[in-house]
Amino acid sequence: MKKTLIATATYNEVKNIKIFLNKIINLKIKLDILIIDDNSPDKTSLVIKKFQKKFNNIHLIKRSKKKGLDTAHKLMYKYAIKKQYDYLITMDADLSHNPKTIPKFLKVIKKYDCVVGSRYVEGGRKDLKGFRLFLSKYGNQFIQYILGISLSEFTTSYRCFNLYKLKKFNLNSVKAKGYSFFMNTIYLLDKQGYSIKEIPIIFYERNSGKSKIPKIELIRTLLNILLIKFNFLKKS
Repeated sequence: MKKTLIATATYNEVKNIKIFLNKIINLKIKLDILIIDDNSPDKTSLVIKKFQKKFNNIHLIKRSKKKGLDTAHKLMYKYAIKKQYDYLITMDADLSHNPKTIPKFLKVIKKYDCVVGSRYVEGGRKDLKGFRLFLSKYGNQFIQYILGISLSEFTTSYRCFNLYKLKKFNLNSVKAKGYSFFMNTIYLLDKQGYSIKEIPIIFYERNSGKSKIPKIELIRTLLNILLIKFNFLKKS
């Protein structure tokens, strides 16, 4: 049987993490859960530790301080490889990603190297409004156009990796920081010839708390797109 790891990063998700964990547990699927918590001031880790007393498939890595989303995802990937998991599914812990989609990821990943949850393919939906919707929709279209990759979704963390097929892929090669990390990961997978499949997801506004995406990320993402394109042209 294939070993599956569900991984997420937390920072001040005390109001969401209990619901998140219960939703995954209620799927009744044999899998493990890894949470990387950056020493959340709201004591998110204490809730996780209570779950650990009841469920031995829940694992926690508590870091000393907030070190960035990209470093958390690199740690998830490294952990999954070290523990010899076959599949790694990464997602947000704020309930914007519905765990009920996990079985579909596990079905589709058997034929691909990476599966990405998309709000912009047929069947996908997004619970976004106003300026955030505008940025998300047209930002992804802009990335698609600049990078020349025929995908509709580059910025979500809800994705599944077939680690057996990605043995030669090194996530540490992704140099982009913050939320640009997700876009850069897709670029490198595509550039190295790995197969990527999109499946529809419904993206919800976070259940509780405030969005942690700083405004500087918009500028950083734009710069990273141009840097990736420039380097690609330079080497072609």
